[in-house]
Amino acid sequence: MTLAPAQSANVLWFLPTHGDGRYLGTQIGAREVDLGYLKQVAQAADKLGYYGVLLPTGRSCEDSWVVASALAPLTERLRFLVAVRPGLQSPAVAARMTATLDRISEGRLLINVVTGGDPVENKGDGIFLPHGERYEVTREFLGVYSALLRGETVNYQGKHIQIEDGRLLFPPHQDGGPPLYFGGSSDAALDVAAETVDKYLTWGEPPKDVAEKLAAAEARVRRTGRRFTYGIRLHVIVRETNEEAWAAADKLISHLDQDTIDAAQKVFARMDSVGQKRMAALHGGSREGLEISPNLWAGVGLVRGGAGTALVGDPQTVAARIREYMSLGIDTFILSGYPHLEEAYRFSELVLPLLPLNHAVRAPEARVNTGPFGEMIANGLPPERRQAQS
Repeated sequence: MTLAPAQSANVLWFLPTHGDGRYLGTQIGAREVDLGYLKQVAQAADKLGYYGVLLPTGRSCEDSWVVASALAPLTERLRFLVAVRPGLQSPAVAARMTATLDRISEGRLLINVVTGGDPVENKGDGIFLPHGERYEVTREFLGVYSALLRGETVNYQGKHIQIEDGRLLFPPHQDGGPPLYFGGSSDAALDVAAETVDKYLTWGEPPKDVAEKLAAAEARVRRTGRRFTYGIRLHVIVRETNEEAWAAADKLISHLDQDTIDAAQKVFARMDSVGQKRMAALHGGSREGLEISPNLWAGVGLVRGGAGTALVGDPQTVAARIREYMSLGIDTFILSGYPHLEEAYRFSELVLPLLPLNHAVRAPEARVNTGPFGEMIANGLPPERRQAQS
């Protein structure tokens, strides 16, 4: 089943609440991630015109709801993609949290529904259900959660969730609540997604594999009479030339040894996530053959769980690869790069002007420094204004 190409896109960035640095898998070049640093990244993304930011979830991260609540008043247009965790939160409490943060941010909240994860970490959070039952919980959770955000009074008794006289006294800012984003590769995940969510997400696989995955998701959702939009999660390594970009990719993993890679892969192997298994299969734990598709590099996944691939190249090349994914029907790109503050600027300055966007890219005022204590911008020539194409 072929999807219509996306004519324009939303581009989100990433808040590294689990850490940041110049290299992967080492303390060398590591950067302390505190509120001040996260504020820098968020305000840069806001100023540069990114549509929003994804906040990761899990015990290795600062709490995404608290961080988003702290940063929403410090930004103007930036949206925050924050996780709800069926089985870890009650749907009524999650709905109240959602409505409150949506009001505080004046409608800048997006919701990421997270069901999967590391079984060991899940047990540490009090979740002992197997894979299939976690998706049963997710289906029940989202039914109650979404009904509450629509303003309904909910009485529900299911296998996993029971609610009597559930209601919200304070509604969300967005009518019916924020849109629901969701990623999952298993049959159980696709079934739940087809019934409940708004945007289906995939990690960055080769375009042929992504097309097949989206076709399967589209077939499921059409059987329900609903429709999805689609997004993809990728890292980016963009430099002014392809040679510089590939050198930066090599440098990113230059402090990795095989023992570190093997230890990380052992952790990923215990997970019951189908998507994580697909990520691991792209590189097989080996440094050899990491360019798995033109300009798609699997080196990040050697030691990082979840999204493990990066688009690598000069601005024109990276923009062309993004357009290739857009041709498959993807209209949302959730990106990141190391370190996240610097790469946010690089991607915004070098690639965003080459893409047809749904959101405006904010251009700085053109000023020329002609004083005695600094160099003139562009040798006296003000930078060109960038405008989003539509």
